[in-house]
Amino acid sequence: MPDLRKKIFESGKTVSRKARSRQQSAQASPASSRGGSRAPSTHASDEEDLSDYECEDSLTSSIVNSEDGDEANANLKSPSEVLHGHIVDLLDQKRDSGQDREGKLTAYTELIRHHPSADEVKGQMGEIIPTLLKTVRGRTTPQGVLWALKALMLTTLTTGAENIHDLVYPTLKAICQDSDFDEHNEAIKMAAIKAMSISTMCGGGSVAAAEEFLEFLIEIIESDGHVIDAGDIGPVVAAALNAWGFVASGLDDLEEESTEALDAFTEQLESIDVDVQVAAGSNIALLLEAAREYEEETGETWNMRYDQDGLLRRLTALTRESSKSISKKERRQLHASFNSVVTSVEHGKGPGYSTARRHASNPHTGGNKADFREEYQEYGYRQKLRIQNISIVIDSWSLSARLEMLKSVLGSGLANHYLNNPVVRDLLSGARTEYLSAPQKTHQSAHGKKAARGVLD
Repeated sequence: MPDLRKKIFESGKTVSRKARSRQQSAQASPASSRGGSRAPSTHASDEEDLSDYECEDSLTSSIVNSEDGDEANANLKSPSEVLHGHIVDLLDQKRDSGQDREGKLTAYTELIRHHPSADEVKGQMGEIIPTLLKTVRGRTTPQGVLWALKALMLTTLTTGAENIHDLVYPTLKAICQDSDFDEHNEAIKMAAIKAMSISTMCGGGSVAAAEEFLEFLIEIIESDGHVIDAGDIGPVVAAALNAWGFVASGLDDLEEESTEALDAFTEQLESIDVDVQVAAGSNIALLLEAAREYEEETGETWNMRYDQDGLLRRLTALTRESSKSISKKERRQLHASFNSVVTSVEHGKGPGYSTARRHASNPHTGGNKADFREEYQEYGYRQKLRIQNISIVIDSWSLSARLEMLKSVLGSGLANHYLNNPVVRDLLSGARTEYLSAPQKTHQSAHGKKAARGVLD
């Protein structure tokens, strides 16, 4: 079977016809495109201003810098040299206690999360992956298992090695189905689901492997987690929904499983967990977007059976949800997310789209005000990822699914990975990019290196 990542990113099959024509005419470099976001109004509301997402690479300063924080120290090692030392330590587990192993895993994971160094990691892949899997299977401590799962994700994202998926998937699925971790059961299952999605998309998973994994995720979603001994645990179901969107964003053809998947997502709109509802809504928008693009490109009808009017009524109701059982913050999240989904369904747009209108030109810069009376345009896409002087427009649900997964795995290391890691750039390729002013210089302080900033507007 062909490697999934190569197939979807080298063939460009996940990029819509509109996006392909846009790429040919503009100086951009992004990924696949899709739609939806807000109800129309005359002016943009306060809720349309999306919160900032800060990516600061300062968390590893204590690892990379000398103990006294003096960066001027001539003996200060580079991140690659420090990483080499951490890999050597990680592979030497003789006489390690569970706590010792956790410390080594933490140091390794946090460093490559903020300072990707594919060559350094690839040179030891034959030993790193078996060591991490041994820790997962050994289950010496729950925290050790969690850090090993995180390390697997970061190793896969950093290298994009094509042999990872077949090596790790059976162990990850087994750990996901296990129930021997007591109070850590939820976190380990969530991490295993996320690690499976990363290995499928970025570690050499084939299209067939991706389809098999999506089926497994649908089983989790339909059973409310019971199929993996996580019955009615909202965060686990939300993790499965998010993983489904991430992997589905890389497949060219979702038609065969679309009806069953849509039914499962629609059922989860009734969940009492807001994160589950939001993830289900996003997947519904992604599926409808895929169907819309398929029909635009082929002229053929996508065979997906569902009650269009009933679904739209339910989605619209969630934009006005006023239950006192959820917090104000969660209600705002719910309303904003489903306004985005409803706009997508009604107008065929991507996430974060505002149909609020403004003057296309500014009458205060010259000319008669009457000249501008009819010149209005919609605010359009308001959600952007900003890294240094690069602004990436999040204009599709598939792109949004990938970005959300990267944020959850990389956190504040996202900016450095985008700038220095081809695997991450591939995942965000196909979208429209804009170049702003010249990039700001990186500043150094006595407390650590200040990283490139990434902001999600």
